[in-house]
Parts: sequence; structure tokens; C-alpha cells
Amino acid sequence: MSSLNKNSFSNIIFSYFPIGMLFLSVFNDFDFNYLKIEYFSFNFAHILIFFWTLKNPDHLGYVSIFLAGIINDVIIGMPIGISSFCYLLICTATAYIRNITLSPNFINDWLSFLFIILLINSILVSILDLIFLIEIDYLKYLINTGFTFLLYPIFFFFFNFINQKISFRLND
Repeated sequence: MSSLNKNSFSNIIFSYFPIGMLFLSVFNDFDFNYLKIEYFSFNFAHILIFFWTLKNPDHLGYVSIFLAGIINDVIIGMPIGISSFCYLLICTATAYIRNITLSPNFINDWLSFLFIILLINSILVSILDLIFLIEIDYLKYLINTGFTFLLYPIFFFFFNFINQKISFRLND
């Protein structure tokens, strides 16, 4: 009986890690302006949502992703619902990729991620520019997309390690 309750707290911490990281990332809209790196930015939330909805969708619910998008819009100052729409489009695309993929591998996931973030950022820029008439710096969005794509492998291996820990602890 004691073995059932042995690691319950650590299991809870590991199982809520993706949601905690998602909300931490949208609450801390971090940038590197204080380092005098003007054109270095990446979208951590896109990487996180893509990985966890692709590899282990049970740990990141669609309602929590929607709420994280609303919080992101409030903090950044964008029209309410834009980030939620983009985040849920990422979820839809990863659900499709997860269902059609026979043998998942890192390169296919990475190239799929590139296509998805290009699509999401182009939809975001189009909505902000054409509908809300917000002036957009296209170069910043392009650089953001490039760095998000280039940093995906680092976070992929980190999240994959955490995912293995979660799976191991839950199967214990």
C-alpha cells in the first residue's frame, strides 16, 4: 500500500510540467532587449504546444491552450483571441500530423514544425495587418520564425527527456 503513495507528489509535478511551462511562458513575455540583441526573438509557446500536442497530447488540454492564448493576448496587447486562434491551429495541425504519421522521426517533425510556424505566422500577420490595421514589422516576424525553427531541436531533446520521465513515472 505504501508503494502506491510513494511518488504521488513527484508524479503530479511531472504530469503538470507542460501546462506549468506554457502558462509560465505566456506570463513571462521575455525578450532580449536588455542584452542589446535587437533581432533575437523566438516563440517558446509555439515550440511547447507543437511538441506536447504531437508527442503526448494528454498533458496539454485544448482549454488550457485557449486560456494561455487569451492571457498572452492580454499581456502582449494584441486583440483578444488572436493567439488562442493560432495556438489552436497548431493543435489542429499537430493532431493531423500525429494521425497520418506512420513512423515518427525528428527530421519529419522539425520540417512539419517549420511549415506550421510559417503558416501560423503568416495567418497572424495577415489578420493583424488586414483586419485590425496594425502596423507590422515583417522582418521581426521573419526573424522570430527563423529562430523558433532553429531552436526547436534544443527544446525537442529537453522535452523528449521530460516526456520520458513522465512516462516512466506514470508507468511505475
